[in-house]
Amino acid sequence: MAEKIQLSQADRKKVWWRSQFLQGSWNYERMQNLGWAYSLIPAIKKLYTNKEDQAAALKRHLEFFNTHPYVAAPIMGVTLALEEEKANGTEIEDAAIQGVKIGMMGPLAGIGDPVFWFTVRPILGALGASLAQAGNIAGPLIFFIGWNLIRMAFLWYTQELGYKAGSEITKDMSGGILKDITKGASILGMFILAVLVERWVSIVFTVNLPGKVLSKGAYIEWPKGNVTGDQLKTILGQANDKLSFDKIQVDTLQKQLDSLIPGLMGLLLTFACMWLLKKKVSPITIIIGLFVVGIVASFFGIM
Repeated sequence: MAEKIQLSQADRKKVWWRSQFLQGSWNYERMQNLGWAYSLIPAIKKLYTNKEDQAAALKRHLEFFNTHPYVAAPIMGVTLALEEEKANGTEIEDAAIQGVKIGMMGPLAGIGDPVFWFTVRPILGALGASLAQAGNIAGPLIFFIGWNLIRMAFLWYTQELGYKAGSEITKDMSGGILKDITKGASILGMFILAVLVERWVSIVFTVNLPGKVLSKGAYIEWPKGNVTGDQLKTILGQANDKLSFDKIQVDTLQKQLDSLIPGLMGLLLTFACMWLLKKKVSPITIIIGLFVVGIVASFFGIM
């Protein structure tokens, strides 16, 4: 029986150091995938001695990945454990590794922003700025050194936490733990996708529909000539009662769509992109196509 291949602490530290540059080659197609794959190269070289196996491992980690750069560490740790078990003969499908990554990156991203961007960094920044205003050189040093110590320590310890947790997961493959985690991660990923669609995908049509003539009393009747104080008070009261400013109520295609199902067109666009991806259309082609459609629709006043 071949001796089990295991990642040493030195190997994991190489991965940890490289993960500092996770966003060093960020791209619009697969986000942080290049930085992610670059971080894992030391582990891949240690675990797989065959060039074909190394290439296959690198390929599966060039898939889409995106999360807060500092909370990627526990995902990295779990991935290291899964790759270690896979290299030692445990049957772990590529889809399972990718499923765990995708399932973890969404929820963890929501933790990273409030903890680091909205808490730790503002506190250190305020402390450093107050000292710097007093002419104390310790101000910028406290911010720079303190921030990087906290960031790098967090990356290391959470990577180790993920690695140890991943090792426990892989001990019971026959019990279906990984399968359950992958399934749960996929479900959670779909919920996260739905939230992101509503938040980030926006389509607004500017096409006007035939207006509706309002009955008397449903709109503000503007007096001719100069407006007296009493007339102004009446107008303000009518405006407060949400009377229309014009006799003809303007209607738009977007207003009608929003009254049916808000965000419907964004959802349909997302489904269309998913269908194109399923048909093996390149993401870059889809992005360029969206740019072209948006520019043409804007030129003709459709959006």
